[in-house]
Amino acid sequence: MRDEAAKRVELVFSLFDANGNGVVDSGDFDLMTGRVLEAAAASGDGAKDAIRAAFRRYWTTLATELDANGDGVITLDEFRPFVLDPERFGPTIAEFAEALSALGDPDGDGLIERPLFVSLMTAIGFEEANIHALFDAFGPDSEDRITVAAWNAGIKDYYAPDLAGIPGDHLVADRAA
Repeated sequence: MRDEAAKRVELVFSLFDANGNGVVDSGDFDLMTGRVLEAAAASGDGAKDAIRAAFRRYWTTLATELDANGDGVITLDEFRPFVLDPERFGPTIAEFAEALSALGDPDGDGLIERPLFVSLMTAIGFEEANIHALFDAFGPDSEDRITVAAWNAGIKDYYAPDLAGIPGDHLVADRAA
């Protein structure tokens, strides 16, 4: 696993631990889902249902694949090797990428405006300066929009263990406030 990918995994785990208790459990996914849905107030019911389902599948996949002792929690040590395994986790990431990127396009024009992108990513827990750096890395157009396809691909790339120098690496970069 590339060092960049390891840093991305550590960050995702810390974000998924939405209640800050040091482990990931179903309650964390409920908290994050609620925050993301609140940020996506303008999105339609279909898009909201899709992100709910994607978060549910994410948790179910983690719990099924990793919670061998059945205690209902996932530790960082359990999480680290699994989440970057495309064969085990790829379909879950694909569903999540599709749902989250579509949520950012409530008018269905195939474009995501910066304010909504920032709101959604902030709801997930990323740092605002890093969010803006990521958005800029996607190459926004003259009206400060990126394509749904670019964000979808960027989410999938974020979970690829062999990639470095990708837009998603901006999310783990140290930024001055």
